[in-house]
Amino acid sequence: MAHRPRHRWTLSASNMTYLELLAPARNAEIGIAAIDCGADAVYMAGPSFGARQDASNEVAEVARVCAHAARYGARVFVTLNTILYDSELDRAEELMRSLEKAGVSAFIVQDLALVRLAAKAGIKVPLHASTQCAIRTPEAARMYSSLGFSRLVLERQLSLEDIRAVRAATDAELEFFVHGALCVCYSGQCYLSEHLAGRSANRGACTQACRSRYDLEDAEGNTLARNKALLSLKDYNLSDRLEDLAEAGVCSFKIEGRLKNISYVRNVTRSYSLGLDRLVSEHPERYCRASYGNVVRGFNPDLSKTFNRGYTELFLDGRRGRWAAMDIAKGRGEEVGMVVNVKPGRRGLELLVRTLPGVRLANGDGFTFSSGGEVTGFRAELCEGNTVICKEVQGIRPGVTLYRNVSAAFERELQAGTCSRDIPAEVSLAFSRDASGNHTVVAEALTADGRKVSVRQECGGVTADNQDRMRSMAEVQMGRKTGDYEFTLVKLVGRPLPLLSAASLNAIRRALAEELDRTQCLCTPLKGPGCEDCSSSLLSGRHIDYRGNVSNALSRQVCLDHGAAQVDEAYELSHAGGAELMRTKYCIRYELGMCLMHSDTRNRSELFLVNNGRRLALGFDCRNCEMTVREASGLPHNHRR
Repeated sequence: MAHRPRHRWTLSASNMTYLELLAPARNAEIGIAAIDCGADAVYMAGPSFGARQDASNEVAEVARVCAHAARYGARVFVTLNTILYDSELDRAEELMRSLEKAGVSAFIVQDLALVRLAAKAGIKVPLHASTQCAIRTPEAARMYSSLGFSRLVLERQLSLEDIRAVRAATDAELEFFVHGALCVCYSGQCYLSEHLAGRSANRGACTQACRSRYDLEDAEGNTLARNKALLSLKDYNLSDRLEDLAEAGVCSFKIEGRLKNISYVRNVTRSYSLGLDRLVSEHPERYCRASYGNVVRGFNPDLSKTFNRGYTELFLDGRRGRWAAMDIAKGRGEEVGMVVNVKPGRRGLELLVRTLPGVRLANGDGFTFSSGGEVTGFRAELCEGNTVICKEVQGIRPGVTLYRNVSAAFERELQAGTCSRDIPAEVSLAFSRDASGNHTVVAEALTADGRKVSVRQECGGVTADNQDRMRSMAEVQMGRKTGDYEFTLVKLVGRPLPLLSAASLNAIRRALAEELDRTQCLCTPLKGPGCEDCSSSLLSGRHIDYRGNVSNALSRQVCLDHGAAQVDEAYELSHAGGAELMRTKYCIRYELGMCLMHSDTRNRSELFLVNNGRRLALGFDCRNCEMTVREASGLPHNHRR
């Protein structure tokens, strides 16, 4: 499986832009697999304080990924992106020290207290402002830059125009999500899970209330939509927009999915890595990849065969679209056809499927279909042509559309097609012979990242009878893969050549590989740690309310030092009455054809979400084209006595 080389033989000029593919890692195994599939960096959690409680890792496991990443100049970023309580600050500082020793390249941070803690502890690892910081304006970008963040992870609900405006406002690196699940709310400012279940998204314990099913009612208690995941969005897919994002100023392209399995991460990472390789090959004078090594072997990625709820580009073009996944909050997979007959058989239930062109069913495939507003899934015991044999499945009937969310054939291809990375290395051999007739060779190797090593070896006093054959043998034996290195002989000087065996040439090549292993791969530039500008007054006179997520005295002091007039406690501490639980560009009115600005709807009533007796009031800020969610007070008219 040939892929375009991504190597660079010298560190690039200052006008070159490094493009980084940043992949998620639930654990060390997935992190290593992501790097092997082409990721330039991975992000993962340490033992605590990551915004996904179920994706924590011991420091030793993080260190294992760091060691593997370093072989290719790739990086490991650790998420410390929950808000912190006063009692946790010492533990957070200790964890940062341990992770710095483990070799991490950056910390992804939400709580401003970590800015001061890192400075006090003398930690040199750069801080990246998490997407939980909800950075969506030039003003917010300037503020976080002045606090010392060297990279900003932008809010997902931005347009290219918004990204360009942020790019113009700061010299910090910009990171942007390009694939995966979408939070319906502006990141870091969703309090719905905390309100409904006492489990804070800002503390890594989100219950995904946006994927729950709700009824939609008006002020009179009339049901306008029943049992739908009204707050659930499709998944992000910007695989066709990488060049647009790079031109807008994005340097890091981030895949969501720290809770996803290894198949998902390998498939999506490989797909986007190939996309960035294509972009680099089209503009080699402008872009290069941020790590080294050509991905070899592997598989053909297919984003349609990995978990998704349908795909959207959201607000990237500054236009509203149909973003909802109301009926498929759990994902349903790729459409494969329609069930035309259902009958019991001696081996189980037999389904005859009229498949779409090119679709082939396989034993072990996983299928889904919609019935009664619910997505039902089942596994195929056997697939014989277009007949699926399975156990009893409730609700299956002729006429339903069948989807495949697990392709057994594709999973086998993923498992068999293990990727690996080879770093190109150019070899030069210089032969000489002394007055006594003894031959010596000096072998040099130059890798794509700029490492240069040499070894010297005595070759004895026998001269090869057939010089051309000896030269040909040297080219073949020196041009083999050894360890992580794909060697190519590019220069051979000196005559006459000694008589060398294949084993002797192989030993020279292995010695070069050993020397390279002892020399650390040269990483491409990453913007270094920033310095907090304590003279900055970007918060001058501002009232920082609960949406500032200030949950400890140190982060409160940071805000006051930068000019804030008043700093309220985080929602998790105050549970402020009447709080805005969510704000989003997504609009239920628009999705259901009831937009007050873009339709002729007559329904201008207040709208409410109802789930298990809990009511949430929807607000519509039409001037800014945003929807809000708050706790509802009172009951609808037809529920009152």
